Amino acid sequence: MRHSLAEVDPAVGNRLSKIYTRTGDDGSTGLGDGTRTAKDSARVTAYGTVDELNSAIGIVLACAIPERVREVLTQVQHDLFDLGGELCIPGMAMVHAGDIERLEQVLDAFNEDLPPLKDFILPGGGLAAAHCHLARTICRRAEREVVTLARQDTVRGEAVRYLNRLSDLLFVIARVLARDSGHGEVLWQHERRKRG
Repeated sequence: MRHSLAEVDPAVGNRLSKIYTRTGDDGSTGLGDGTRTAKDSARVTAYGTVDELNSAIGIVLACAIPERVREVLTQVQHDLFDLGGELCIPGMAMVHAGDIERLEQVLDAFNEDLPPLKDFILPGGGLAAAHCHLARTICRRAEREVVTLARQDTVRGEAVRYLNRLSDLLFVIARVLARDSGHGEVLWQHERRKRG
């Protein structure tokens, strides 16, 4: 996670002043514990996708969105940075059950104000909602990649559960944003194939 976790030297806790180090020119990268691994390893892929997810949420935050959504997503960005750190430093525990419970409570609160879904919805509903749907799909990919990593190495269950709940929360927030923007939700027209 260059420009984020990689800027901190875990041994001394100081920020690195140089952005490029040339140490990765051989296709390897340093983990947070000082060990080196291939840049395409399952671990690097997993925390790299968590970083991508965090960036996608940053795009949602750059849109005009309700303040309560902004507060939730800003907290999520902090959580994702913690999760990236946990994945980057084998053996580290930074995401906990309380973080998952908080997501569930927020999800339930947002969902309570939404009408029940009777049809599938398409990713859309205005710019902020569409960006939130994109973040949701990146979150699902991050979850799959963490599961892949867990088959090869030790990964705490909280990491998978956090991403699973977050993808659900992002879906609900996308619904909230679609309605808040005035665009409304775009329903999948499953009957359209029967018309021809």
